Amino acid sequence: MSQSIRIHSFPLSGHAHRVVLFANLAGIAHEVVNIDLADGEHKRAPFLALNPVGQVPVIEDGDIVIADSNAILVYLARQYAPSYLPSDPALEAQVQKFLTLAAGELAFGPAAARLITVFKAPLDADFTQVVAAKVLGKLEAHLEGRIFLVGEAPTIADVAIYSYTAHAPEGNVDLTPYPNVRRWLNTVEGLKGFIPMPTTAIGLRA
Repeated sequence: MSQSIRIHSFPLSGHAHRVVLFANLAGIAHEVVNIDLADGEHKRAPFLALNPVGQVPVIEDGDIVIADSNAILVYLARQYAPSYLPSDPALEAQVQKFLTLAAGELAFGPAAARLITVFKAPLDADFTQVVAAKVLGKLEAHLEGRIFLVGEAPTIADVAIYSYTAHAPEGNVDLTPYPNVRRWLNTVEGLKGFIPMPTTAIGLRA
């Protein structure tokens, strides 16, 4: 095990949560450093020295600094928890597919819908709902007869997809029509080391 990794985070960020969640699931020693986004801390030095884009999460592992939640997941898995990123090329390709889904349709659907309701982001609510229905439909079909997204054990694919899917109801995205997705969320939440992301007053799935 390495020295404790510093994770620069924000409690209500799904991107940051997936990194903190993975560190907990994988038993990686870490320290969470919350960045005050409301006060603009992410747009000032010294944070910009870590990530010039001014976004969380960012990790510091000794002299190594990595931004972007999916890139961080890949690094942490390779370095400290290889079972979460299969070495089999076909399975690894499947994991990468879900990382792309997390950065694409999940971000522009459920995550963006939540940005509108929780953070008053000036986005197209109707568009986010259409994209959310599309991505949730894909996940629902894929999870038929499956416990995890890839293979027979949890991977960083599950971690990357979990946070914004679980919190989709905060963006007025109803998870009721997706029983496989809800079952999978419950499975992830039952893993040893699971920690939830704080909720807002809007409420979550039943």
